[in-house]
Amino acid sequence: MAPPTGPAGGLEAALSRRLRARDRSPRLAAFSKLGEHGAVWLVLGGAMSACAAPGRRRAWRRATGRVALAYGLNTALKLIVRRPRPADGLSSTLTRLSFPSAHAATSFAGARGFARAGAPAPVLYALAASLALSRLRLGVHHPSDVLAGALLGHLVAGGGR
Repeated sequence: MAPPTGPAGGLEAALSRRLRARDRSPRLAAFSKLGEHGAVWLVLGGAMSACAAPGRRRAWRRATGRVALAYGLNTALKLIVRRPRPADGLSSTLTRLSFPSAHAATSFAGARGFARAGAPAPVLYALAASLALSRLRLGVHHPSDVLAGALLGHLVAGGGR
């Protein structure tokens, strides 16, 4: 799937240019690495699954499982859609496939699921948004990749009880 063309594609390209950092920032790249494979969310969820009050552990395990599910579904969608990443990103990536953003999917699954498990939602969503935005700043995703990933994660974390 190629980047969209027409008015929507032009808007996305303009937004990408505005959000992209001018130069590679080692700190931004290091921060963004926290989100690879949902790592920061899986580690946090695993730790809370073990350390939370006994009555909350099941909620943390369920939320952490939703992060893993979001990652798996995201990977499957990437293989189906096969949209290439933007050219000349400022960071290396594990694949050349862009849609949807796994950082956004796992981050928003983590934010929603962990908030339901009892963690402070504003902090979680700030981290989720920052990790998702880092992918745009590094120029390795189109804005619609990040929006689709965020929606996927939000929906996966909200499914079921």
